[in-house]
Order: sequence, then structure tokens, then C-alpha cells
Amino acid sequence: MALPTWPEYWNEIEPSLLILIGFVLFVFPEPATSALGAGLMLFGAAWWFYEWER
Repeated sequence: MALPTWPEYWNEIEPSLLILIGFVLFVFPEPATSALGAGLMLFGAAWWFYEWER
């Protein structure tokens, strides 16, 4: 049984990175970065659900 390659996991890694970066920006205490972080988390979550069963 062959191990999966890196490109096969890329679709799961990208949305997770967006959620993580969005969270870091969200907790940074400035309104502009918090709004950008919240937007990135929402976009990452939507992308993650879109990729879930693909």
C-alpha cells in the first residue's frame, strides 16, 4: 500500500491554514486585523466544508 503524496493532502491543508492565520489575526488587538481575521476564518471554514466530500 503506497503512502499518499503531498499534493493529495494540499486541499485539506489550505483551508486549515486560512483558519489558523485568521485566528491569529483575530486575537491581535486591533480592529482592522480582527475584522480581517474573522473574514479569513469564515472563508476558511466555508472552503473546508466545500472540500469535505470532494
